[in-house]
Amino acid sequence: MKLNFLYSNIQADVAAIEDELQVAVASEQAPLIEEAARQLLAAGGKRIRPIFVCLTARLGQFQWNQVEQAAVAVELIHMASIVHDDVVDDADVRRGRPTIKSKWGNHVAMYTGDFLFAKSLEYMTKIADPEAHRVLSKVTVELAVGEIEQLRAKYDFNQNVRTYLRRIKRKTALLIAASCQLGGIVAQLDPKLHRKLFLFGYYVGMSFQITDDILDFTGSEKSLGKPAGEDLRQGNITLPVFFAMEDEALKSRLHQITEETQRAEMQAFIVAVRASGAIEKSEIIAESYLQKAVAILDEFPPAKELKPLKQIVQFLDKRKY
Repeated sequence: MKLNFLYSNIQADVAAIEDELQVAVASEQAPLIEEAARQLLAAGGKRIRPIFVCLTARLGQFQWNQVEQAAVAVELIHMASIVHDDVVDDADVRRGRPTIKSKWGNHVAMYTGDFLFAKSLEYMTKIADPEAHRVLSKVTVELAVGEIEQLRAKYDFNQNVRTYLRRIKRKTALLIAASCQLGGIVAQLDPKLHRKLFLFGYYVGMSFQITDDILDFTGSEKSLGKPAGEDLRQGNITLPVFFAMEDEALKSRLHQITEETQRAEMQAFIVAVRASGAIEKSEIIAESYLQKAVAILDEFPPAKELKPLKQIVQFLDKRKY
């Protein structure tokens, strides 16, 4: 089940956004940054945030130029956060390819991330509604706070689930929520409706990240684009780990993990987490967020444009990568 199959009716939009992303990263003044950014683009991705902008915009009256600007802006912010994340995590591989940090070093990676953030601001200046700017600027601040929270919480096996949920809200869910709301804003929906779209995106985003955290234990290196268990090895305590730590003996074992833990050793921890029932419990939480997302859509007046939004929820509920 592939995302591009589900959204064949908007493939032209997605292709146009992909082309515009290439334009966005072009820089005669900084060819090295352009090369680095193009490598990240070439690695691909689901482009789920731009897709949400396109889909939610179809619920109202919109001008394509406005939709495209918003869609490109949110994807540039996501790309920038990825580049900075890889520096913080000292990651060598992203989506099966060398990271910018591993190929060009931390300095080029950080400036590439800054460049992408700046370009997103440039695209947002073409959107007249100040509400769109308020939404995205607030979310960008929260994204930065979430990154700092994750850095401070590394290898803290005594943190609680509430801290984790707040962190993934900031790191992942809010930008997806903003993508959904921005589509509604540029389509001139009633504020009550575009705020509902924000809540829809928040629920989808929470499920999306929890599923990513599950896949860190259940996915293959080929599908993940990085070694399985890498998040845990880097000290990121995720929902499956919290559930696994309900077993005190397993909790004591997990406490032994450090950045020096070899990947071969990590396999035993992965097997233990899988056998603990933590994956199944985490899947229930992820699905509950998606059910809340669908309930939000059910509050909208009936419209055929809601169908693809419900389809994307079904896709995310079943995704394996």
